[in-house]
Amino acid sequence: MTRLIMKLMMAFMLIISAQVMRATAEPQALKEADAAHKEALQALIAAAVKEGGVSYWDTIIQSPTNAKLVPAFREYYGLPSSFAVNYSLASTSGMVTRVEQEVAAGRVTMDVAAVASLPWVYAKIKGGQIMHYDSPQYRYYRTIFDKGLGENGYFAFNGAYVFVPMWNSEKLDFKGTSWKDVIGAVADGRMIMGDAGKSETYLATYMGLRLVFGPDVFKKLADMKPVLLVRSEQIARQLVTGQDLMSFSGMPTRAFQVNERGAKLKFLLPKEGVVLLPQAMFILAAAPHPAAAKLWVDFLLSDVGQKIIVDNEALMSGRSGFVSPNPTYAPPIESLNVIKIDWSKLTPVDMEKARAEWRSIFNP
Repeated sequence: MTRLIMKLMMAFMLIISAQVMRATAEPQALKEADAAHKEALQALIAAAVKEGGVSYWDTIIQSPTNAKLVPAFREYYGLPSSFAVNYSLASTSGMVTRVEQEVAAGRVTMDVAAVASLPWVYAKIKGGQIMHYDSPQYRYYRTIFDKGLGENGYFAFNGAYVFVPMWNSEKLDFKGTSWKDVIGAVADGRMIMGDAGKSETYLATYMGLRLVFGPDVFKKLADMKPVLLVRSEQIARQLVTGQDLMSFSGMPTRAFQVNERGAKLKFLLPKEGVVLLPQAMFILAAAPHPAAAKLWVDFLLSDVGQKIIVDNEALMSGRSGFVSPNPTYAPPIESLNVIKIDWSKLTPVDMEKARAEWRSIFNP
């Protein structure tokens, strides 16, 4: 009996010892930090713990992906399980409206936001509404800064995506190679198209394609009486069910997610090129939890965060040296024929002019 009790006590002590070691183990973020920045990172983590949480708004990342990001984030910095990550998914127009309203009212509740509307983001930078922050992760994003797909000191992107022709291969045998091949590929009323009248990202795609095509191409598309939708998830669902046969504005990340569940969606990267939509991630200047916001941005841009995002959302990473775990749906940006757009020179006024033109074609 004595021997049994001793064995039980030793086992108990081993369990307690293991728990203590886990509790006192240095988190991965501190292990990766160089000596010059380690003390500053420790102070930032301590400040974030005092803040107790972070509020994050996104237009793409889905709840299941967020559910994987949050515990990995806490573990990466050694944050307590009580540390809250308040996540909201919004449309691009909903995100823009919310930020505008909060800033105008002087009552900012969100810390970090991510949206693929670069002209609008640049306008917020000029207006002093986005925090200047030199993230230590930005050194891995210098290539995208050089390409005008981010702004050093203000934002990089947590993932980039495209809207391209997409269809259900079980319902339609499409062999096209061009944007123009979509015209007439299905019967009138069986095409879906992103509503650029209500979405900043579909509008940005339209603006990029207008650099390649004249309005006549879009007038022919309008003659097909496309169904206009905003959410990319709904577009994918309607293709899977056969409610619609093709989308002019399909999103490869949604094809990946539904194909993982047995669907057979295919998409085309047209020969004329694609409009790359970098989801700019930034911190509001008046963020109520600035320390936590910095940690969240740093984590999503880290190799650990990027792997989770690309693995689950099939978004394209802008991190140098990053190897995509999902190259079919999220290929390296360098492999794409990207339509060149100087986002920093476009203004919200330019966007409204393009929106008015789009509406005149699709909502006459």
